[in-house]
Amino acid sequence: MEFLGTTQTASYCGPKKCCGLTSLPAVQVPVTQECYQPYYLPGYRYLNSWRPSLFYKIANVQTCPDESTSTLRPPTILPALRSALFSRYSPHDWDQSNQLQVRGAEASRLWASRLTDDSMRLLQDKDQLTHQMQEGTSRNLGQRLSDIGFWKSELSYELDRLLTENQNLETVKRRLECAANEVALECLYHREKRIGIDLVHDNVEKNLIREVDLLKCCQEQMRKLAQIIDIQMRDNRDAQHALERDLEDKSSAQCIDEKCFNLRNTSDCISFFHGMEKIDGTISVPETWAKFSNDNIKHSQNMRANSIRLREEAEHLFETLSDQMWRQFTDTNLAFNARISEVTDVKNKLQTQLAKTLQEIFQAENTIMLLERSIIAKEGPLKVAQTRLECRTRRPNMELCRDIPQFKLVNEVFTIDDTLQTLKLRLRETQDTLQLLVMTKCRLEHELAIKANTLCIDKEKCMGMRKTFPCTPRLVGYT
Repeated sequence: MEFLGTTQTASYCGPKKCCGLTSLPAVQVPVTQECYQPYYLPGYRYLNSWRPSLFYKIANVQTCPDESTSTLRPPTILPALRSALFSRYSPHDWDQSNQLQVRGAEASRLWASRLTDDSMRLLQDKDQLTHQMQEGTSRNLGQRLSDIGFWKSELSYELDRLLTENQNLETVKRRLECAANEVALECLYHREKRIGIDLVHDNVEKNLIREVDLLKCCQEQMRKLAQIIDIQMRDNRDAQHALERDLEDKSSAQCIDEKCFNLRNTSDCISFFHGMEKIDGTISVPETWAKFSNDNIKHSQNMRANSIRLREEAEHLFETLSDQMWRQFTDTNLAFNARISEVTDVKNKLQTQLAKTLQEIFQAENTIMLLERSIIAKEGPLKVAQTRLECRTRRPNMELCRDIPQFKLVNEVFTIDDTLQTLKLRLRETQDTLQLLVMTKCRLEHELAIKANTLCIDKEKCMGMRKTFPCTPRLVGYT
């Protein structure tokens, strides 16, 4: 068997003759120029392509001349030898490629070494700069916390003094209002809490109004002074709110700055907030910040001085109530007693009606229960009659006779259905009556609650304050 690619010879050929081998003219293969990419650092690019620069020759194989023909036949070449004829690279190419790799590796190492040294110096410089800036910021935050603590203590001290003065002024105002309005006005306020129909302009209310008018005539100056004190208290509250708001803002700022002061590079709550350094939401500078708190403190001090002056003025007006209150006080108490008696009588009547209504509700509920049971009891016979009719519809042929049982069943169904409709109608009427009774019960209970509230106001609250005639300390506002 011949190798693939060899020339087969016929078996009938004669003996071979000596054949002379001469060199064939060399096939001119164009020499490809070595193509290299330029080498630049830090990037390194390998050779793009390689082509062989070897020339190959093909042996001039001359076949033995034959008597009949003179043809050329190439010699037999084994496949193992054929692959050696097609090498792509030359030794020069191989040496040049290795040198290029060595030079590229040395250049890369030099560049990496210089870059590493520069990077280490840059890292040390930037680490030192960052550490110094962070320490400086921490010192500034600590100083800021100290300033906030100082102004917080000043604001807290002034706020405590202002709150004490507000309490004293509130006490004077209550004394003035008590002297000006006394028990009568308190009773009027309590009686305004009456509900519904009991908000009556009765004799009690008329006497209370006359008592208040009498007090108004005697205490006009006290009322005016109370109004001035009320205005001053509003100003005090404004100053108080300014101090509290400033103190609250400083507390919030202190918490935020303490959190910032305690932050470290290893804290868990730190994160990136890109662009925050470009945002400037500040509205003050340290000078205006300190001046703001100082102005609040000065304003509070001025308000306290005005409050002290008003309290001293009020002390001179608390000794002028007269004995004319005695007669009016007695008439008002008599009116209270009469009104309490009337309300108690009406309340007893309403309780009697409520008891009777509850009894009727009980009876209506029993009736509804019996009607519902009766309706449920009629459903069984109706089902039996309708079932019988349905079964008889399946009788065959002529057996579908309209006989007497058929008439009776039909009549039974109509009768039971009419009975159910009548019972259901009566059930609805009874339920409506029950709802009416329940509504009546609710109205009675509401009226009883109104009367109980009125008795509580007139008998316990108002008369509790009017058991004795107010003595002089009471009239001048000390109690």
